[in-house]
Amino acid sequence: MKKVIVSGGGTGGHIFPALSIANALKRLDKDIEILFVGAEGKMEMEKVPEAGYKIVGLPVRGLQRKLTLGNLKVLWNLWRSLRKAKRVVREFKPDVVVGVGGYASGPIGKVATNAGIPLVLQEQNSYAGVTNKLLAKKAARICVAYEGMERFFPKDKIIFTGNPVRKDLLNAINERAEGTAFYGLDPNKKTVLITGGSLGAGSINKAMVRWLDRIATWENVQVIWQCGSYYHKELEVRLKDRLPENVKFMPFLKRMDLAYACADLVVARAGAGTISELCLLGKAVVLVPSPNVAEDHQTKNAMALVNKQAAVMIKDSEVIEQLGEVMNRLLQNDQERNNLSEHILTLAMKDSDEVIAKEILQIVNCKF
Repeated sequence: MKKVIVSGGGTGGHIFPALSIANALKRLDKDIEILFVGAEGKMEMEKVPEAGYKIVGLPVRGLQRKLTLGNLKVLWNLWRSLRKAKRVVREFKPDVVVGVGGYASGPIGKVATNAGIPLVLQEQNSYAGVTNKLLAKKAARICVAYEGMERFFPKDKIIFTGNPVRKDLLNAINERAEGTAFYGLDPNKKTVLITGGSLGAGSINKAMVRWLDRIATWENVQVIWQCGSYYHKELEVRLKDRLPENVKFMPFLKRMDLAYACADLVVARAGAGTISELCLLGKAVVLVPSPNVAEDHQTKNAMALVNKQAAVMIKDSEVIEQLGEVMNRLLQNDQERNNLSEHILTLAMKDSDEVIAKEILQIVNCKF
């Protein structure tokens, strides 16, 4: 039986592509056996079993940017992770290892290449992550979603595949009526989707609070505001008796596909997965890159779209003052929104999961 290890995680931006690749492998070859390797205590340890896959956790953690005694424990956990990774590889005997970035990709990728097992990397962002950069020299293939990645990786190993996205989102284009009904919206009004991810984005939430009174006066506009579970209770108390009727306020979105289906305009962070989804759906978007990410890679992701007139960007430090004005301008200007939608759609790459899965299977099949 052919065997594949898929490693990485830590955030949804790593986990969802990993699951999409695994699902594509299963569609293309039902007999393939897949084992996930993640980081103990991270969200993949819950999400992967929910998707029906077995996962092994490593005690790996990231280094602190400041010199602290905690980094000694990080190094200890790295050593333990390398030992456990060796045992996993020895017992599972994979034909290929796939790394999608995140802490767990490092130990398992290093062990695999040292053992002569082919390694396939998948880089979601326009600025490569540290783990993938460290593993790149010994990788067999490196699947990327942005141009110019030869800055980080050997050019002859790069394959332009795009980022895998959740398949349920691809039906969202045709589900506007269902979406407006699900979220209790008026189908005749323009809809703005505000999302900062599952935990939320503090600056975007502050901007919404700042502009709520103005938004209340927009007669033909309605807003889905997903504030995130981290901020919901505090905001719920603060906004008691102040929330406008045209704003639907909630901690998380039960049906992301239907929220996208409703949206004429989206305000979001600039994670690679989010951008890939917006490209496939052709949504006009205002991107507010998070400043709390490695190498400021979300700004680089956003600028890759802005430079092609496919998105509008507001700096995180300026969103509180600017968000309402930018939203209002785009809502009043149908032509600008349509142009953004048309341009972002040209950047979409469909079936990225299967393109990557076929590359993996090509390597696996060469071994038999």
